[in-house]
Amino acid sequence: MIQTIQSISRLFHRRRPTIPARCGGLRGESGGALAEVAFIIAILVPPLLLGVADMATVLYFSIEVSTAAHAGAMYGMQNSVLAVDTTHITTAAKAEAHDFAAANVTVTPTTYWVCNTAQGGTTYATSAAATSPCTSASAYPLEFVKVVVSAPVSPPFHCCGIPATITLSNASVMEVQGQQ
Repeated sequence: MIQTIQSISRLFHRRRPTIPARCGGLRGESGGALAEVAFIIAILVPPLLLGVADMATVLYFSIEVSTAAHAGAMYGMQNSVLAVDTTHITTAAKAEAHDFAAANVTVTPTTYWVCNTAQGGTTYATSAAATSPCTSASAYPLEFVKVVVSAPVSPPFHCCGIPATITLSNASVMEVQGQQ
């Protein structure tokens, strides 16, 4: 009788459907861990992607503001007459910031002078004011044009803790050509 029970048990185990080898790792708690990972990914990935989209938008517009400041300075640095032409410097900067409404872009062009021997030092509003500190024989005043551009940016997705509007600003400084 015992022998019969053992042979029936063997017969039962042979006929029992076996778990395929590729699903062998899902036995026990492994399947639960897979479900937990899927749940965590479903919760964390969408906010992460929205944050990446927000930062990409801000980065793109930051580059555009920087390029606009550079374009305005490039216009003004051509010669001393154009360096003080604030209307056309502003127009050149706003034309480069084509993804912004022109009314939202603030352009502030300024010119200033420094002594060539102290370029990191004091700035002067006029050439005459910069000439007096240039005391050595090889010293002379240099004219610079500085263009500051700022514009507000609204990221496409608003999340708590992040402002709805970010004001981006950039400056470009160039030496005016055609001097001495």
